[in-house]
Amino acid sequence: MSGHSKWANIKVRKGAQDKKRSAVFTKMTKAILVAVRQGGNNVDIRSNSYLRVAMERAGKVNMPKKNIDRILKNFENRKADLKTFLFEGYGPFGVPVIIEVETDNKVRSLAEIKFIFKKSGGSLAENGSVLYLFDRVGEIEVENLAEDKQLELIDLGARDFDGNLIVVDYVDLSSLIKKVENIGLEIVRFGMGMKCKNPIVLNKGKKMDSLLNLKHELEENEDVFNVFMGVKGE
Repeated sequence: MSGHSKWANIKVRKGAQDKKRSAVFTKMTKAILVAVRQGGNNVDIRSNSYLRVAMERAGKVNMPKKNIDRILKNFENRKADLKTFLFEGYGPFGVPVIIEVETDNKVRSLAEIKFIFKKSGGSLAENGSVLYLFDRVGEIEVENLAEDKQLELIDLGARDFDGNLIVVDYVDLSSLIKKVENIGLEIVRFGMGMKCKNPIVLNKGKKMDSLLNLKHELEENEDVFNVFMGVKGE
């Protein structure tokens, strides 16, 4: 019995590790595709600085090269049919939400996102009815942002900070990525962001959890690249 129990425990641990590894690779896949798109649908790392950073991150999480090659090949095969859309809506408690989607079937994506909103108690909104509440910015998340680095980053062009997240003008994002690395910070992710001008403040607890659940469900959709919420926790 003890041998059987030991083997069962090993299988459980291995299953948990495999699931965690799969989640990391799924997140990394999206990061690579976002980088390709931000670089003008360019899959050449020599001329696409966004993709170069994403590939370096993929190497750090031991993502196999064959996986990366397959992602880029699939993108090349589909890119002629892919189009980018912004969907707007309101989540629970009236929190404004922007969803960035890249899809070859807008009707399908719209139906799936609408269903996710409905389950959460939210709803999609008309184009332009939510977007004006946000400013387009660039975001660079780093592994660890110490206070002494913030002054350097301000001199380099950073406009705001949120924990380990550096907020910059979107037009400066590409040039600031390399500058952030040059001062010794390890980049976790980067890309376009939408910063809400007047976020709704919610206490951490069930209300905030319901918003995070909505965000997670939206991000699990294969066509969704970014989810931005106008909410701030107390």
